[in-house]
Formats: sequence, structure tokens, C-alpha cells
Amino acid sequence: MTQEIYDVIVVGGGPAGSTAAEKLAEKGKKVLLLDRGGRVKPCGGAIPPRLIKDYKIPDSLLVAKATSARMISPKNKKVDIPIENGFVGMVDRGTFDEWLRQRAEAAGAIRKVGNFSDLKELDGLVEISYRVRGKAQIGEGELKKVYARSVIGADGAKSGVGRAAGVAGCAEANYVFAYHEILRKPEKTSIDYDASRCDVIYQQQVSPDFYGWVFPHGDTLSIGTGSADKGFSLRNAVGHLRAQIGFENAELIRHEGAPLPMKPLKRWDNGKNVVLAGDAAGVVAPSSGEGIYYAMYGGELAASAIEAFLLSGNPAKLKLARKSFMKEHRLTFIVLGIMQRFWYINDKRRESFVKMCEDKDVQRLTFESYMNKKLVRKKPLAHIKIFFKDMGHLLGIAKA
Repeated sequence: MTQEIYDVIVVGGGPAGSTAAEKLAEKGKKVLLLDRGGRVKPCGGAIPPRLIKDYKIPDSLLVAKATSARMISPKNKKVDIPIENGFVGMVDRGTFDEWLRQRAEAAGAIRKVGNFSDLKELDGLVEISYRVRGKAQIGEGELKKVYARSVIGADGAKSGVGRAAGVAGCAEANYVFAYHEILRKPEKTSIDYDASRCDVIYQQQVSPDFYGWVFPHGDTLSIGTGSADKGFSLRNAVGHLRAQIGFENAELIRHEGAPLPMKPLKRWDNGKNVVLAGDAAGVVAPSSGEGIYYAMYGGELAASAIEAFLLSGNPAKLKLARKSFMKEHRLTFIVLGIMQRFWYINDKRRESFVKMCEDKDVQRLTFESYMNKKLVRKKPLAHIKIFFKDMGHLLGIAKA
């Protein structure tokens, strides 16, 4: 074989893939980062302080800093929650993701643009086929091949890498389909719009089973929604939301849609030489839909697992990515999954959920957990209070 052989090919240049490529390149591994280019994921763009700190995100990438959040109930009840002692950073995914890819390249990763086509085992190596333009379909674009000792599939939900490698569950997981529009902020905005506040809307016409959002991006904003109901029109819902806040005539810059997995896959590797990361592994948080931090953390863990595999030759090391992630965040995903399954099921329960969010202890513990990416275990009396308040809403004792 005369072609260059890489230690690892990372397929997908989003936060997970770019982080994995950067970490492995820093370790001196020969890394190819293969990204299809021109694709931006629908995302509100919120990143917590822990991500900014852990992954050294410069202030220049933050297009806005949110210092409060507003929850809006089915009956239009508004609960404003201040973000104490900090802020939530807002990024534009097009700019943010490209910056991450450039950082990986600066660390030593080789970048190529192309659409993943297939994966095959060949003489102890992995052969990756990709097309240099067009969609990854037969007859569209020149087919090229590259080779590596290992692969990280960070190519999004329903991962093509995962399916080609035989990782179970890649196509069968539960998904929420998300859609958003990036709008130019008008010179004159609604008196109810706050460029330092994230609005989260729990209303039937916006989403029957998830939520809609209005997130500030400085000179632009992201307005979007999600739903697991395939018959629900996400575009119409966003149009309704735009009209609701007086932005129906705002300039549309771009729009995107994609499925979001709501539960980590039970297995992230093929037991040979492939491991998944990011949306491909299913690490979008239920209830909140947050994915950037978990993607980058998962990418870092995938890089560590691949490094251990390359050093030892033992495919069992690939399991370390999922094992380490679930050890750190299993409880968070369980709690958020329960919240989504129970509170989002109908407008009556969502009304009670927003009502419960008026409680200062609920607000404080929620944001401390979000900002630091750990469930807060201190203040036991506050937890007890929240438990009984929660039970009151569950049993219909508390008034909505």
C-alpha cells in the first residue's frame, strides 16, 4: 500500500470531532479530520462557563452573554430566572465550529473536505471512502479512499460511520427533530425582547412535546423548536413564534434542521477499531437539548480511548469512552430523561412545570447544575423542599 496511513481518521468536524482531532494531534498522533463542509447544525448556541473554561474558548467567539432566562408556559405565564454570578455564553455554530476545526489543524491534524461514503476492514486497517463533492451517493463526486488504524465517528445523529461499522442502535434511537432560523436583529425590536435573555417556550403551537426558543446572538438571533412528532410542522411553528414576538418581517440569514438523539447509545464502539462521539453517540441532554458541552467532552474521551487502543492494541480500551462519560453524567441524563417524559407530555403538566420554576431553590440548583455540569448535592433541605413541591404538582395538590 503506497497511500499514507493515519493513526486515526476523525469523521465529522463539529465540536466532538474537532475536539477529538485536536487532543490526538497534541499527543503526536497522525490525524485526519474529514468534514463534509458547509453544514451547520440547528442549535441555540448556548455554552456554559465550564465549557468556556475547560476548552479555553476565547471571549471573541461569544456573540452574546445571557444573564437571565425566561420560561413561558402554555398559558403565557412568564417566569424570569436570573443567572447568578456569571453568564451563559452564546456562539454562532458556523463560526464556532470552524474555529474548533482550525484549532485542531493548528495542533497538527490534517483537514480534508468530503462526504463519508463507506468503511471497510482491509489488512488490519480501516479503509474510509469519501466523495469530494456532492452528497455521499453513488455517482455524485469523485470517490477517494484513505486508511487508518482507527476511526472516530463524530458524524452526527444516525451516524453513517456507526452504521457501516456495525454499532447497534445508530439508526433506531429516539430522536427529537430540531429546526431553527438565524435572523438579523431588526433595528427596532419588541419591547418584550431582551438581548441578554434566553427565552424557552412551552406551548402546544410551538412544540407539542419539547420546547421552542429565542436565543440572542448579538446582531442576530436563533429562533427554533423541536419535536418527536413527525407530523408536526417545525417551520410553521417557528413562523408562529416569529410572529408572536414581532419578528415576522426580520431578515432570514439561514435555516437548518436535523435530528437530535435523546439518549446515549448502549454501545459506542465496534469492538475492533471504531468509536463514536457527540451526536453519533447520542449525547444530547434530554429535556434541555443541550449538546455542545457533552459533544466536546465525549470527543475528548473518544480521543483518550483511541490513544489507549493504539498504545495497547487492545480493542477493549475503546469502551473507556462510554464508561468514563456515563460515570460522570449518567445520573444527569437519567434525571433529565424523566423530566422530559413526564413534564413535557401535555400542556397541563408543562404549566405546572413552569409554575414550579418560580421557586428560588429550583432556579438556583438548576443553574448551578447547568453551569458546572454536575448535579448539585449540597443544600439537602432545599432538595427536600423541591421534592415535596414536585410531588404536589404531580398529585395535583399545588395550584398551577
